[in-house]
Amino acid sequence: MAARIERLVTSGTFSLDGGTWEVDNNVWIVGDDAEAIVIDPAHDARAVAEAVGDRAVRAILLTHGHDDHVRAARETAGLLGARLHLNPADRMLWDAVHDEAPDEEILNGDTFKVAGTRLHARYTPGHSPGSTCFVSPLLGVVFTGDTLFQGGPGATGRSYSDFPTIIESIRDELLTLPEETVVHTGHGDTTTIGAEKPHLQEWIDRGR
Repeated sequence: MAARIERLVTSGTFSLDGGTWEVDNNVWIVGDDAEAIVIDPAHDARAVAEAVGDRAVRAILLTHGHDDHVRAARETAGLLGARLHLNPADRMLWDAVHDEAPDEEILNGDTFKVAGTRLHARYTPGHSPGSTCFVSPLLGVVFTGDTLFQGGPGATGRSYSDFPTIIESIRDELLTLPEETVVHTGHGDTTTIGAEKPHLQEWIDRGR
């Protein structure tokens, strides 16, 4: 059976730099009826586990270390019997939430196999120092976390983020993908590389 992509939306809060905001997060499940990879199991570990069901989870991949994306990750890993992967450049964000380290490091170019497809890690810092996207050429998709949304880059006005860096990451690592590539984001609606690519200069001009 071919790999498919499922989205679960969970709700909770995001806190950084003394502020807290209500947020809805996209949790992505890639796999088939037998196995799956979970990307960013936010807020509600039991809801994620229910969505996965009895499938074998090959990995839990974290696009970055902000607390809305990682707070429920350890509980989710326990429920699913899976290992957590995070880029080590985001350890300070992870450590603000968890006492125990992630199980594995994600490095640029790492490949994760599930249900006959592969997810390739692309290092895309800017929203956070360790932000990482996952590309599946076979499925024609990229999971961008909070690096690229419908309408532009993720926020860079808080600690550990940098606008010129996120622009460089988007320009060099994401907008170079085929224009028909579907962009599955950490929050909000899905878009495509082709829909976002013409607006790069607008984002640079507005500075966010």
